[in-house]
Amino acid sequence: MNPATAEDLPWHERQLTADPAYRSQLDYLLGNSLFYREKLAAAGVASAEDAGGLADIHELPFTEKDELRASRDEQHPIGKHLAAPMEDVVRVYSTSGTTGTPSYIPLTADDLSAWIEISTRSYGASGLTSGERMVTTYNAGPFVAGVTLDAFAEIGVCHIPVGAGNTERLMTAVQLLKPTVLGCTPSYALHLAEWALDRGIDTASSAVNKILVAGEPGGGEPEMRKRIEEAWGAKVTEAMGIGDISVSLWGECHEQNGMHFSGEGFVHVELIDPETGAPLPFEDGAEGELVYTHLRHRAAPLLRFRSRDRVRVAAGTCPCGRTTPRVRCIGRTDDLLIVRGVNVYPSAIRDVVGRFGHVVSGTVSIRPKARAVKQTPPLPVTVELGRDARPEEDLADRIRTRIRDELLVTTEVALVPFGTLPRTDYKSKLVDWSQAD
Repeated sequence: MNPATAEDLPWHERQLTADPAYRSQLDYLLGNSLFYREKLAAAGVASAEDAGGLADIHELPFTEKDELRASRDEQHPIGKHLAAPMEDVVRVYSTSGTTGTPSYIPLTADDLSAWIEISTRSYGASGLTSGERMVTTYNAGPFVAGVTLDAFAEIGVCHIPVGAGNTERLMTAVQLLKPTVLGCTPSYALHLAEWALDRGIDTASSAVNKILVAGEPGGGEPEMRKRIEEAWGAKVTEAMGIGDISVSLWGECHEQNGMHFSGEGFVHVELIDPETGAPLPFEDGAEGELVYTHLRHRAAPLLRFRSRDRVRVAAGTCPCGRTTPRVRCIGRTDDLLIVRGVNVYPSAIRDVVGRFGHVVSGTVSIRPKARAVKQTPPLPVTVELGRDARPEEDLADRIRTRIRDELLVTTEVALVPFGTLPRTDYKSKLVDWSQAD
């Protein structure tokens, strides 16, 4: 089936056109991946024929991150899911290793080429074009985000990598080199604007007219996006990927109605109920967790890998012309708190608070009383006031009432002066467990 015909199909049917690639990938897994040979055998699958096609993929077991970690040992430093000889590997990325030994993510030349193609689609959707100057703050070299550096070169961007941890150096580059695009996390984009304002620098008058955010939820939250766009006088779009599968798998266009799937042909994506694991259709307004399967990967391909990213779907043809589904990340399922039976994501609380305007800074901190998913109400929430704000006496009560009305969660709201809560040059932490038992 030619691509033009495939684009006219409903998404679930269009995905099935990758069935031959999927069956070939399964055959490769069983022949080369000790991890999947054992895992699928335990599920009663001894051959690719036993597994069936893409229409039957929901019958196969999920792959969890902890399983991959557990498969590592001295003889298998990458893990038993390594499916290609190291002689064929041209690049090895790593995770930050903040919880122990880093995880290693190998790529063959073809894998690397596929990742670059996926990233160029994602950033192309965001309007990044040849000849633009782009300054970025990611310390991307050792980590999978490093592929974005290759993608920028492929697009033809004049890339100005500054890295994290040096705000003054970054703002000097913005002022002197006049980039039109800024790439960073959404929380850092806000921090940069605050830092600049304290020093009499007007970010809204800079040459930056596009801000591409990634690395954490927030760029799609209406209030955070509004604050960033007002501070910079620039349009904000976001991208999202996952290190074990591919970077920048999703990229948002100028319509700003969710991130388009950019991995078609290389990655199969599913939507599942995070509680039951049951498959869900990519229908408008659907919510669920994303699950990924490689279709043409060689070094360490994964099958039904749970992302833990909870998303809301926008379906149908976008005004930009793209027909792939769009998603907005509303939180990670492993960040979820349950307060008296009600599910709440920290980013949802931030978005509600942000709608109080400039009387608040938009920075919040959720401080659970117990180190557990389930919390006893009220849930403590610290809200930072806006710069020079003089709040009315009932502000905390009004914030608490708004959170209860919209999220059905009872909170205890504490107001603190502007600048009290920590800022970061990378990913913000909405949950502070320091006071938890």
